Amino acid sequence: MADPTPQDRFSVVIIGGGAAGITIAAQLKRQRPNLSVAIIEPSTTHAYQPGWTLVGAGVMTLAETLRQEGGLIPKDVTWLRDSAVSFEPDANTVTLESGRVVEYRRLVVCPGLQLDWDKIEGLPETLGRNGVTSNYSRETAAYTWECIRHLDGGKALFTQPPMPIKCAGAPQKIVYLASDHWRKEGSLHRTEVDFCIAGDALFGVSYFVPSLQRQIDFYGVNLHKKENLIKVDGEKREATFQIVGTDETVVRKFDMLHVVPPQSAPDFVKKSPLANAAGWLDVDPASLRHVKYDTVFGAGDVIGTSNAKTAAAAREQAPVVVTNLLASLDGRPQTGAYDGYGACPLTVAYGKVVLAEFLYGGKVAPSFPYDQRKPSRFAWLLKTEVFPRLYWQGMLKGYDVKVKHKVKESA
Repeated sequence: MADPTPQDRFSVVIIGGGAAGITIAAQLKRQRPNLSVAIIEPSTTHAYQPGWTLVGAGVMTLAETLRQEGGLIPKDVTWLRDSAVSFEPDANTVTLESGRVVEYRRLVVCPGLQLDWDKIEGLPETLGRNGVTSNYSRETAAYTWECIRHLDGGKALFTQPPMPIKCAGAPQKIVYLASDHWRKEGSLHRTEVDFCIAGDALFGVSYFVPSLQRQIDFYGVNLHKKENLIKVDGEKREATFQIVGTDETVVRKFDMLHVVPPQSAPDFVKKSPLANAAGWLDVDPASLRHVKYDTVFGAGDVIGTSNAKTAAAAREQAPVVVTNLLASLDGRPQTGAYDGYGACPLTVAYGKVVLAEFLYGGKVAPSFPYDQRKPSRFAWLLKTEVFPRLYWQGMLKGYDVKVKHKVKESA
């Protein structure tokens, strides 16, 4: 293979032009305008994915969550519209789908994760019809709202796969919003709502569970734990679940089925020398630098750390990566440290949100001086109005948007 041409050499190469990638590129250029930076990203459309719950609930349109990728890539950052397929970390190179080889001094890996729709038998063939939908898909988020609006009694099933997944609260957010809609329409009493989760806890941070359980009980939702969706028959309107840890299965009929697919690291990361045993990018949880390769950093959904995979996490990780990456280029000590912050605004009704904020180890870390377990109109305004603006106008433009959070000593 020929040596990389000069235009294929960059000081920093970023894989992924999503929330983490654009934010890191923008912050790097703000701090070092002359730094040569490239983003490898095949998609021409950028999505504000936290908005898709609201699309599925009829609060936001899909168009409001989408922007042209080219308009978001920072000025003087080279956009390679291609996909990364393999790494050669000992040679500091990345090979692209086109066969092009790109050389770097520092690499930031943040391509997000992949949605494994095909791991559920029959799902790809029926998704987007027969009442089968998902807010995790750009193509079907709006169909979720159609299903909710047109269901007048009957059986509604909602699922949640094994962790980790992006935005672990999203599978239940739509349960509450759909139930609240049916309650207001007067059809909830003749609608059976089932929420089937592969895990054994409603939410990963126990501090918030009693508050969320009250919402489950208020709407009369049937919560089924340790049930993992493995098959969908759209024509028969049947969903098959495996009882986790056994060979037993249970078949549930539905009129509407909201599916959250299993999720994993992208295949090209899984099979690379950068992956840990579970396939995720193997970084130090504090410095976000790769545990083996000093020239590689990671951020966003792809990293194998125990934090929640949310946009808020990417927002907090970006300045840590930028601080440590620039320090490593300069030969200075790397002082940036990520504390595992993640935020999950749980939409428990139209106009009401339980704002869960937490660090590594499930430590509760609220940003506001009120009991954030209580459903709040203020947090709904944050979710629907403030956070989208913060994302487009602050984060992606390279501003270090600090939201001060304080560890709650006694949860």
